[in-house]
Amino acid sequence: MAKVTGLGGIFFKARDPAALADWYAQHLGLQVEGWGGVRFDEDPARPGYTLWSPFAADTTYFAPSTQPYMLNFRVDDLDGMFAQLQAAGVATDGDIEDSEYGRFLRIMDPEGTRLELWQPPA
Repeated sequence: MAKVTGLGGIFFKARDPAALADWYAQHLGLQVEGWGGVRFDEDPARPGYTLWSPFAADTTYFAPSTQPYMLNFRVDDLDGMFAQLQAAGVATDGDIEDSEYGRFLRIMDPEGTRLELWQPPA
């Protein structure tokens, strides 16, 4: 069975993403990168990392969800997960997307939260 192996990222809406990122850097010591978020490298024996990233309050990236956040989960076998979801009748937001950062699939949970499933590159 394909499964989630960890949290890949927390993405959320903010009124002023840059100012919020500055606050987190100043008060909590987050090392905010030029793209506006933070990458937490974890276990070097396991592929992937975790991202923390504020988005503009008017972003449509989480659509069709109306939630102010989106969760990204790392998975071990995105093709297997896709097949499992389809067999269970879970609607996906398109097909698997391949990129330089790995492979992605987006779905909605029953509460209307957009979930991004991510298989990091090997």
